[in-house]
Amino acid sequence: MKWNKFTLKIRSEAEDVVIASLAEAGIQGVEIEDKIPLTARDKEQMFVDILPDVADDGVAYLNFYLEEDEDKEAVLSRVREELAELSGFLDIGEGTITESQTEDKDWINNWKQYFKQFYVDDLLIIPSWEKIKPEDEGRPVIHIDPGTAFGTGMHETTQLCIRQIKKHVAPGCQMLDVGCGSGILSIAGILFGAGHAVMTDLDPCAVSASAENMAENGIGEECFQILEGNLIDDAAVQDAVGYGKYDLVTANILADVLVPLTPAVARCLKEGGVYISSGILQEKEQMVADAVRKAGLEILEITRQGEWVSVTARK
Repeated sequence: MKWNKFTLKIRSEAEDVVIASLAEAGIQGVEIEDKIPLTARDKEQMFVDILPDVADDGVAYLNFYLEEDEDKEAVLSRVREELAELSGFLDIGEGTITESQTEDKDWINNWKQYFKQFYVDDLLIIPSWEKIKPEDEGRPVIHIDPGTAFGTGMHETTQLCIRQIKKHVAPGCQMLDVGCGSGILSIAGILFGAGHAVMTDLDPCAVSASAENMAENGIGEECFQILEGNLIDDAAVQDAVGYGKYDLVTANILADVLVPLTPAVARCLKEGGVYISSGILQEKEQMVADAVRKAGLEILEITRQGEWVSVTARK
């Protein structure tokens, strides 16, 4: 099968912010081409021994793909709207989009060569296709295979959430994970002591990926429930999730989604329940903090990693 390939030319410094804006426009997968030197951590995770000696020219190319039968004009219109809004407060560079075609690839499996085991503090996160090293026996472990869903644990936003979950989870507590992706946050919650997790996501790929990852980590079906749908405005999903029953709620999404989501989350929380939100770029921290307070929640802590922010609050 052939795919329509679109290449967006931007400043490399704007990569993360532009990718977040593409996600707002419905683009969930992006290839990055740039000349930014790899960090020592990148080299270790990617097992790169010899690198070409190239200078960073400050330019990045973001590639995204659409199937031939997708309405590319509608998608591109949304992308251009997001880029225009972003350009109002950030220099993204040229912002030009070029189109080409490419043959089908094994998208699901080709990236696996780059995903290697790593640590979040004392927690080992390891791909489902790798084996635990003898020196890691006995440490807490999450086996993960995100497939096409978001959430290997390598992104700063996920790591921020995992640390807050560990801090606030209580033995046997009830957890809700909104926008569960691969299910990694619910797996972490249960690993750290939560008794049951309800997960929601708009993407059917996330529903199947979360169920598979739960099984991969030895978590029985009695310990979790996965719902497909939107907690913000879908009454059936809201009723299925329930009200005033959760000790811990996580939402690792994007700031523009967290703002309308937070009132719905507040209705799900018990009195004293904790809400961990992430996926927030630094420039949108105040916007999310204001939404959290407006929903009647008390901010306990704001944590940061790189240019990303997590807001933890209590009802």
